[in-house]
Amino acid sequence: MKDRKGFYSDYVKRPLDFVLSSAALVLLSPVMGITAILVAKKLGRPVLFTQERPGKDGKIFRLFKFRSMTDARDENGELLPDEERLTAFGKKLRESSLDELPELLNIMRGDMAIVGPRPLLVKYLPLYSEEQRHRHDVRPGLTGLAQINGRNAISWTQKFIYDVEYVNHISFLGDVKIILATVKAVLKREGINSGTSETVEDFDGTN
Repeated sequence: MKDRKGFYSDYVKRPLDFVLSSAALVLLSPVMGITAILVAKKLGRPVLFTQERPGKDGKIFRLFKFRSMTDARDENGELLPDEERLTAFGKKLRESSLDELPELLNIMRGDMAIVGPRPLLVKYLPLYSEEQRHRHDVRPGLTGLAQINGRNAISWTQKFIYDVEYVNHISFLGDVKIILATVKAVLKREGINSGTSETVEDFDGTN
């Protein structure tokens, strides 16, 4: 792997993430407040969805998001499939990426970065190839190179190629370009689903 040490990645990226995420939390607090009220009304409480995810070096942290699915269960008390619990309101929440705003707390705390590979499920950890595992050499991000190049509409294999490419070429200018491209993608609502499902298919180590 390429030596990824650099002044920006080692000394600037984390402090800048803290400052920007703190400012964003203040500026977007009215939006987050309204979103929380709507989630409580449409989907019930709690308004936040929390889940363990692997961060830098595979260290587990608790991710925060606004919930976008109901707790509907079958006759045996088991949760229904994700697609059946994802309501029209939940779909709009995901399409707008408003469900991701609580992750600003994760960024401020140091669990995540503004830009980096997206934090995936803990159960995927043993499935990565040696190359793919390098996505955990850096903090996971609110957005990343894969998110501006297809998001959920590309294969897992291609996502991981983008993730490792980002890890090998971290730069201030690169991060700025990804952030600007993310804003464009969110406004155009590109790559929200996989093309075959409203939610993302599980990674099985081969796809």
